[in-house]
Amino acid sequence: MRPGAGRIYCEHVRRRSWAFDIAIAVVVAGSGLAEAVWGINATHRQGPVPAEAAVYVITGLLLVIRRIAPLTCMTAIVVVSVVEFALFGAPEGMGVALPGAIGAYSTGRYVDRGRSWWGLVQIAALWLAWDLFDPVVTTPLIRLQQLGWASPWLVSWLVGALVCSQALHAVQRRSARAEREARSVVEERNRIARELHDVIGHSVSVMTVTASAVRRRLTPEQAEERRALETVEAVGRDALRDMRRMVGMLRQDDEEADREPTPGLAQVDPLIRKFREAGLPVEYRVSGLDGALPAGLDLTAYRVIQEGLTNALRHAVDPRRILVDVSAGDGLVIRIRDDGREDVRRDAEPGHGLLGMRERAALYGGTLRAGPVRDGGFELVARFPGPFTGEPRDPADPRDPEELR
Repeated sequence: MRPGAGRIYCEHVRRRSWAFDIAIAVVVAGSGLAEAVWGINATHRQGPVPAEAAVYVITGLLLVIRRIAPLTCMTAIVVVSVVEFALFGAPEGMGVALPGAIGAYSTGRYVDRGRSWWGLVQIAALWLAWDLFDPVVTTPLIRLQQLGWASPWLVSWLVGALVCSQALHAVQRRSARAEREARSVVEERNRIARELHDVIGHSVSVMTVTASAVRRRLTPEQAEERRALETVEAVGRDALRDMRRMVGMLRQDDEEADREPTPGLAQVDPLIRKFREAGLPVEYRVSGLDGALPAGLDLTAYRVIQEGLTNALRHAVDPRRILVDVSAGDGLVIRIRDDGREDVRRDAEPGHGLLGMRERAALYGGTLRAGPVRDGGFELVARFPGPFTGEPRDPADPRDPEELR
């Protein structure tokens, strides 16, 4: 157990479980007292009533610490019971069976796997003392039959161990899912870095080439302007060289993808044709775009549409219509909605692709929401702050958007 974990666990127990454990202890002690005094649920009473009542009450009240110190609780139950059995003989009934069963469950449930096996040793010691000091047991056959009295304790320990294993498995599943999500986010960020390198590198190249072209047109008298433009060229070339060096290692595993031009909304039509060929009834609608989007946002918009259609292809069952709607004005809104029946896997946990799209949206101050809609189907909506009045741009076109107007 990690340092401090026990303290945190005990604080958790104090906050939420003390009342429940106290209630259990009081009920068990009360039922044991009733058994000792009035014989309720008793199979065989043995020894003085005060002694039998005392062992039942003490072992019942020990259950108060069953959660914060399960091994100590079970050990104390065994010791108190064995001492009373040795002095006055072992009684039979729920007063003996119930504290041992709850203590055994707590040992299997709340003790780590490496030490919980001591619970079986404690169960064996309790049963052995019970069997040896029970005056009703007079023959070897009866003694052998008494093994059945250990089964409630053993079953309780097994149930506790099973519940503990399921709880640990749930924690491990959550941890593994968090690790996969974190790895997916890192991979998507690497991909964003590669793609932004292309976008920014192209822009810096255009700036550098433009500065060089203007410098060549200067007259000999414009020495100061020439020096300024030469500085711009040098800084631009240094920036490109530094970007290639920093992003170069990210390209090693994705060289094939790097040969493709950086996509944008101008490439959405070919993308949609591929999904239509795969059997999706996709409808594409664009409104409000009458100029150029920023290159990085253009790329992000393409990736959001690509992920939304991929999500529909994987999880939408028998969709009749999938609408891809892109609208611009005060902001850019991308909406992908299908009317297919839900695949249960889509509701199980967020897809890693959607996590990556949220990273991309956040990069431009946007948001991305995905989930089932009230009247059936699934919807992905990405919103980016504007204003944007852009027209889909071909990223392979080296000309500045102003030159295209």
